[in-house]
Amino acid sequence: MAAITRLVNHSRSSTFPSIWKAMITTSASASASASPSSGSDLSSRNVQWVFLGFPGVGKGTYASRLSSLLGVPHIATGDLVRHELSSNGPLSHQLAEIVNQGKLVSDEIIISLLSKRLETGEARGESGFILDGFPRTIRQAEILEGVTDIDLVVNLRLPELALIEKCLGRRICGQCGKNFNVASINIKGENGMPDISMAPLMPPSQCASKLITRADDTEAVVKERLLVYSEKSQPLEEFYRNRGKLMEFDLPGGIPESWPKLLEALNLDEHEEKLSAAA
Repeated sequence: MAAITRLVNHSRSSTFPSIWKAMITTSASASASASPSSGSDLSSRNVQWVFLGFPGVGKGTYASRLSSLLGVPHIATGDLVRHELSSNGPLSHQLAEIVNQGKLVSDEIIISLLSKRLETGEARGESGFILDGFPRTIRQAEILEGVTDIDLVVNLRLPELALIEKCLGRRICGQCGKNFNVASINIKGENGMPDISMAPLMPPSQCASKLITRADDTEAVVKERLLVYSEKSQPLEEFYRNRGKLMEFDLPGGIPESWPKLLEALNLDEHEEKLSAAA
């Protein structure tokens, strides 16, 4: 496949190769019963994307939205870990200690959980995926590269101060499980970077009294997670950049500002308009 590396600064710098456009169209219209396929014939299967970025940057939010838009499953390893934590299974106590300290879960555990999820999805007839939270190390990326083709790696970026405020503002409805954020972020841009303003994502009245904070969203743990990511995960950017698969995207603000820009960078803005018109 032709190289697709592009550095994105909130504007389109080039267009996708024609095979990319065919693949995006296929992903939106593929039958739910289609089986996953490997190999280089990208137009015969749905997209297989990875979202990178520091904890709290919004990988889950944007991956989930693109999952709905393209009709492919959003697989978040963080969700897989939290599901295992709540299951009281054999790994739950070990995982609780790791997560509460802000450490990275071992490759063996993550790969085991992800393999189980992919096998379940294949049995359901899922085709394609958007991975969020995996891979986190070069070793994981090499393992993933050996078993499937990754088409595109989207690296979302925000300043560290914004990341800390976002993480500390995260809330989850204890009843419906939806995510919200009570932080109101206004950061003055430095070194030529623009100002960043992100409005809170407040819950509806039925969720307001049921909000809970994740156990690992304390300032000390958040800073530790950012440090661990810098040391362990940032080398992934160069790994995928060297393979011509990395697209870097600096978030200009919250969802209202960033979502249209991300769709434009991915050449999906017209795709969303067509789906909205057909709805």
